[in-house]
Amino acid sequence: MVKGAGSGRDAALRAIAKSDSKRLYYGRFILSPLRKGQADTVGIALRRALLGETEGTCITHAKFGSVPHEYSTIAGIEESVQEILLNLKEIVLRSNLYGVRTASICVKGPRYITAQDIILPPSVEIVDTAQPIANLTEPTVFRIELRIKRDRGYHTEVRKNTQDGSYPIDAVSMPVRNVNYSIFACGNEMRIIVFLLVGMKCEL
Repeated sequence: MVKGAGSGRDAALRAIAKSDSKRLYYGRFILSPLRKGQADTVGIALRRALLGETEGTCITHAKFGSVPHEYSTIAGIEESVQEILLNLKEIVLRSNLYGVRTASICVKGPRYITAQDIILPPSVEIVDTAQPIANLTEPTVFRIELRIKRDRGYHTEVRKNTQDGSYPIDAVSMPVRNVNYSIFACGNEMRIIVFLLVGMKCEL
């Protein structure tokens, strides 16, 4: 609830529409009644809080073994290490964990590797298990060790050539992708209505 100054009632936030798919959720919310001058303040504050303060879970590191650099190719795999890292970055996770956890992939080809093949720790789930990771073209065993972390915001790390084949992944921990709001006036009392459109990677 948000108290509307001089309105004699509380401003309420209500969901008026929702749509979802495997990869994107969005909802439309209405906040009213507000007085003139309140709408922008509330809209900006909600947008900032949803984009900057909402926590999410993502993969932050991947370890392949003895891979000299991220542009290397691995025998029996169609994609380069860099392409696999980008695919891992796109995987959307949902969890209540705090701190860092480990996960892994261990499969034998030939076959397509998807997010469903990730062996996850308890309390972590994958939103879209069909997200592709790599195409294993030969009858070889493919292993990756993953690091998972719950955080907020966007974090980048400089990738360096490593001896143990461990590479950081740009961590996009923001479950909310975008927030837009629009303001409308109605009635003789110039009551203000705020429409809030929120796009998310997963259902909060």
